[in-house]
Amino acid sequence: MESPPVMKRVSQDGSPESGGSESGSEDKGCGRTRFEYFGWVYHLGTNSIGREFCRLRFLHIRGKHVMMYKRDPHENHGIKPIRRGAVGNTLMVEELGRRKVNDGDLYVLRFYNRLDEEKKGEIACATAGETRKWMEAFDQAKQQAEFDLSRSSTRNSLRMEDEIDLEGRRRRVRRYAHGLKKLIRIGHGPESLVRRSNLGRHHRPSEFTEGDAADVVEAHEWRCVCTVNGTNLCSSVFPSNLFLLHSKTVLVKAVGVVDASSDTVFEVVLNLDRLRRYEWDALTGDLELIDSLSGHADVVYGSFDPRYLSRWQSKRDFIFSRQWFRGQDGTYTILQFPAIHKKRPPKSGYRRIKINPSSWEIRNLRGLTGSNGDRCLVTHMLEIDSGGGFTWKFDQCTKFEKSIAYALLNQVSGLKAYISANPALTCESSTTLVETKTSDVSGLISEFEDVEVAEEFYDAIAAESPSSSDDEDEDGDAELDSKGQRVKLKNVSWAIASLALKAKKAMDFNNELDPHVDPVTIYPSDFRGSMHKGKGEADCNCWTSPSGAGFKIRGKTYLKDSAKVPGGDPLLKLIAVDWFKLETSRSKVALHPKCIVQSKAGKKLPFILVVNLQVPAKPNYSLVMYYAADRPVNNNSLLGKFINGSDTFRDARFKLIPSIVQGYWMVKRAVGTKACLLGKAVTCHYLRQDNFLEIDVDIGSSSVARSIIGLVLGYVTSLVVDLAILIEGREEAELPEYILGTVRLNRVRLDAAAALES
Repeated sequence: MESPPVMKRVSQDGSPESGGSESGSEDKGCGRTRFEYFGWVYHLGTNSIGREFCRLRFLHIRGKHVMMYKRDPHENHGIKPIRRGAVGNTLMVEELGRRKVNDGDLYVLRFYNRLDEEKKGEIACATAGETRKWMEAFDQAKQQAEFDLSRSSTRNSLRMEDEIDLEGRRRRVRRYAHGLKKLIRIGHGPESLVRRSNLGRHHRPSEFTEGDAADVVEAHEWRCVCTVNGTNLCSSVFPSNLFLLHSKTVLVKAVGVVDASSDTVFEVVLNLDRLRRYEWDALTGDLELIDSLSGHADVVYGSFDPRYLSRWQSKRDFIFSRQWFRGQDGTYTILQFPAIHKKRPPKSGYRRIKINPSSWEIRNLRGLTGSNGDRCLVTHMLEIDSGGGFTWKFDQCTKFEKSIAYALLNQVSGLKAYISANPALTCESSTTLVETKTSDVSGLISEFEDVEVAEEFYDAIAAESPSSSDDEDEDGDAELDSKGQRVKLKNVSWAIASLALKAKKAMDFNNELDPHVDPVTIYPSDFRGSMHKGKGEADCNCWTSPSGAGFKIRGKTYLKDSAKVPGGDPLLKLIAVDWFKLETSRSKVALHPKCIVQSKAGKKLPFILVVNLQVPAKPNYSLVMYYAADRPVNNNSLLGKFINGSDTFRDARFKLIPSIVQGYWMVKRAVGTKACLLGKAVTCHYLRQDNFLEIDVDIGSSSVARSIIGLVLGYVTSLVVDLAILIEGREEAELPEYILGTVRLNRVRLDAAAALES
């Protein structure tokens, strides 16, 4: 039986270590701790003759090194990996969502090289929780690679051998004698049903903190009107027209704490198996998938008998679409809209109804001190039509208790009871029924090296080791006891930042810009973009620059108590905004001869930060924001290190906080209120020249971001959106954070976008 996937933190001598701070691994003299992560995954791809395959593989990440086996090396000592390599800093990991594979549902991860997206491939996991943990593991490996690269700056530069290519395309390779240079292709190995695992579920309990739920100061309040089975039913106390499309609608929500991880609850909510769903869902238990739109969206048909809700006996049916995604903090969001579909026209004996627009938010709680097990906060929000003079008072109105809305809100209490009555859901899950090809396992491992095989998995972004002794050390450490202490995945980014910045004292906010240089005067009239600056709140299709008080940023004591404080005034001044319409996405806008950066006034500014948000649509759009400094940037400051640093450092630090100030509530739920590290969510390209830095944010590089932006564009003319950009502070010397710049976009019109000349 295969060993369960786990994470360890081990020292360089191979001995497991216990404990460790949440901030990352530690340097201990000459030794340095590193994390280890291993488990079963599916390898998906297409072979040389165009046939798709799904193969079970054991993946092992140790530090920056990745090894793939056909069998568990902890149970088969001496087995050699069929492929090995090292993660490089150009590796990108994208979550493609759920896909039907051999009559089973798998969650797919796509790997690609940021510099060459032709080199790509896919692996898959049984649950969304497993994909999240593998993404975290690869992120740690990427940070480890950057750390090692920085440490070896005085040695010979590492030669990049290969690129990740998981599609299975054959290409000629050289056979090397030993170490990471050796490219071993996939052969035939033991194929079986993959095990669903918790992939290192054990986390160290810490204090419960709910203040970290949003990075935006909320503009509305909720009132708890009653409690049902430990679940609070709440109603918005603000006028509905602040959040809804129609003035006769009301927002209500059910909020409850469920004793399970957010991964578990998400799987339960998304599961359409009627036998399981009937146990917690009294209304929409009978569901059927009729169309899969993407890995993050589908269309569902359902029916129910309303006898316990109404005196009418006719059965009801409905169709709704679901869209789901996971934030960088691990919070799941599910949006549900009423829909129509040609595969399910109205049928005799059923009355077609529209299910209310609703959303689920499933967020992990850090756990109360002394508590055991995972817990998450589940919020189910619902839009209700309040027409006809009906007053929504849950605790007084019996009519509401017989309504569809009440039945939908009670799904949260149903979830609590169902998961409490099924403790197996929170333990290691059973096997998922996904078929893979079987093959003979009697051959020796050495035979695989001499056989030409069509499918390839890892043409790794491999860094050549300086000597063979390094490889021998790595191989020796790979034989660690799989039953060693399990600890939470550690973050080594603090070490990277320490090495890159070499900060000797606490950062002074006033020293981000050179205090010894007199500031220049910035005249707004000298800079005119294609979108005009707003003169008042009623002005449309315009921009303004709000203060940072509406955003929450990391305070001085964040590393100790996770406390966030309201942001202050932006460091940089927003001088112009361009709203462009393009046939294809355009980077390096700052080099365009008609860009304000190239104008006479722009060249006189000490520094300009250009942020180009590339919006995928038909046609494509670009929102370009220009932030100016009135003094030169201090090269020793955090901003100076960001401007002149590596792309890897920029990807790990450039952060955006969104806020829907006014607009449809479903759009606000989709966009969220949490800060996003853009370099980890989408592909970012950087251009540093003269007196400017341009950041091109390719929103279309992520399937999740594409689906969210598609929803936003549908309501963009009614939205007021605030954005704040900043550099994430990760060390005490970099705190408190400060806001680089803000922008408010007021009811932007798509048809007002200007064409950018080629």
